[in-house]
Amino acid sequence: MADIYDTQAPEMLQGKYQAMVVCSILGLGSLVSWNSMLTIADYYYQVFPTYHPSRVLPLVYQPFALGTIVILAYHESKLNTRKRIMIGYILFTISTFLLIVLDLTTKGHGGVGIYIGLCTIVASFGIADATVKGGMIGDLSLMCPELIQSFMAGLAVAGALTSAFRLITKAAFERNNDNLRKGALIFLAISTFIEFLCVMLYAYVFPKLPIVKYYRRKAASEGSKTVVADLAAAGVQNQTDLTDDDSKNQRISKKELLLQNIDHAMNLFLIYVLTLSIFPGFLYENTGQHGLGTWYALVLVAVYNFWDLVGRYMPLVEWLKVENRKVLMVAVLTRYLLIPAFYLTAKYGDKGWMIMLISVLGLTTGHLTVCILTIAPKGYKGPEKNAMGNLLVVFILGGALTGISLGWLWLIGKTNAF
Repeated sequence: MADIYDTQAPEMLQGKYQAMVVCSILGLGSLVSWNSMLTIADYYYQVFPTYHPSRVLPLVYQPFALGTIVILAYHESKLNTRKRIMIGYILFTISTFLLIVLDLTTKGHGGVGIYIGLCTIVASFGIADATVKGGMIGDLSLMCPELIQSFMAGLAVAGALTSAFRLITKAAFERNNDNLRKGALIFLAISTFIEFLCVMLYAYVFPKLPIVKYYRRKAASEGSKTVVADLAAAGVQNQTDLTDDDSKNQRISKKELLLQNIDHAMNLFLIYVLTLSIFPGFLYENTGQHGLGTWYALVLVAVYNFWDLVGRYMPLVEWLKVENRKVLMVAVLTRYLLIPAFYLTAKYGDKGWMIMLISVLGLTTGHLTVCILTIAPKGYKGPEKNAMGNLLVVFILGGALTGISLGWLWLIGKTNAF
């Protein structure tokens, strides 16, 4: 079967650049709502000044994301990927709109009950994130590396875009007493529109692109059942006759797959432990007062997001793409030198050094993540590639939860820590 698809490749791989653009938008949609919340954290600090929103909200978000992805990764081979991803984007759309409703009905006032409502919506973001991210990375692992890179770059675009909008809205409403609230509502309205756009793109555009149909047909020929609904939506029928029975008998179990790629899984885990222990809580609560005043944390978040975006595009340059597994491990472990560097800079350094460090953190997070996710699926068949994508997302979200939890250690010694 593989020979048949290889001969069809020149014809079937049309629309690669269109697919890359759509994947970037879908990546944007999988994180824009959550990034909007992180970016408008200064507004939530005004509404809930004693509740540590930049630390508590991620700590609510990540357990739901991790729990959901563990369940979905375990059952990934039996799931309808199309339905799964559609549910995720629809949940993102509804949840983001509910944030606007919550703020309008409470007129921007705080309180424990309202904070609990906010945390409930954040929990739904976590569920949607795991549903979309695991499904998309698993699905794109069946395809060419450029599509995974584009999707991951879209995640960083979400951060860069929200940071840019936040700086613009803060400047526009700087002299208005209700500036933070107006900026936050604009953010959430834009995010709701983007989420709805992703629902439409995934439902009606993405499955019909020639390159996507090609790779999904190839995966179906290798025994993958997760692509059947998307192929049907694209007008490709009768996939059962494409299945190679021999490929079923050679399928690798999830346990074997994980053991063969434990270094990739642990690298992703360690990347996000470090990154989320610093971003965003440390930036809002541990960097002190500087000449930039209330702009300081927003600038640091914007700098991180910009360099994270740059890092995710770097692997497109062939000589910058790291594929050696030992080099990747050394690079991931070396990043932990940033912990004492951030501590000493926050205590003794100025904003120039802090901006440099946050740039390094963002650049390495984006670059190493894309390198690992694009090389890990190589050499496997369709079902294993999908399983691999889901398993790696488990370790990304597990690392994020661990990092956010460890981030509370930065508050030790602070008089207003709790």
